[in-house]
Amino acid sequence: MPREPRQIEIGGIYHVINRAVEGREIFCKPQDFHRFILGLEFCNTDKSTDLWRLVGSDPTLPEFAERLKSERSEKSDPLVKNLAFVLMPNHIHLILQEIKEGGISKYMQKLGGYSTYFNQQYKRTGSLFQSRFKSVLIKDDNQLNNVFVYLHSNPVELWESGWKDFKVKNQKQAIKKLAEYWPSSYNDYVGEPRFPRVVDKKFFLDFYGSKKDCRQAVEDWISFKAQETEIAKKTLE
Repeated sequence: MPREPRQIEIGGIYHVINRAVEGREIFCKPQDFHRFILGLEFCNTDKSTDLWRLVGSDPTLPEFAERLKSERSEKSDPLVKNLAFVLMPNHIHLILQEIKEGGISKYMQKLGGYSTYFNQQYKRTGSLFQSRFKSVLIKDDNQLNNVFVYLHSNPVELWESGWKDFKVKNQKQAIKKLAEYWPSSYNDYVGEPRFPRVVDKKFFLDFYGSKKDCRQAVEDWISFKAQETEIAKKTLE
């Protein structure tokens, strides 16, 4: 049975998740993260994109830099506004605004070309991502805040595996390590911008009011997730 077409609204803001097949890792080394982040930048255009064919290129080589420079000069007519992202070892989270009809679907389809790079790097064949990405329309300010902080705190799971169940054992360390987790737009919002060509920060900076408030929102979320652990500790004292 054919799947129903997605109902995505122009101007709508969506939490988009795409997961790897079989729960496998799709980012095995820093180069993989870098390559996908380049995709986040260069796939956001209505023009055809052949970035993924550079699978064997060393990003430090002059010809690679020249190719990127050429691609940037030709890039125009964006498909979406990419408001936030985080890359996890086996899945990705994005907050995207639809600015062109079919823009999110086309953007995600083009990002799927990362499979070409990955398969050549690791001598494999077949699909890398699950058949269809998930998209959830964000309907109000409360949901906007929840999605922003959830996305940017997602890496806490890598060193605090029980964080989603209110089991953050070391809150200060979680916040510190979160700032050190670089394949994310978190530092673009709270510190020195790392990916200014990828992330359109205006919407959330206007929503929160400042970088300081963006940081506070995420740290408050982690504090909230640590509450049950703190209560348990006091009970045992």
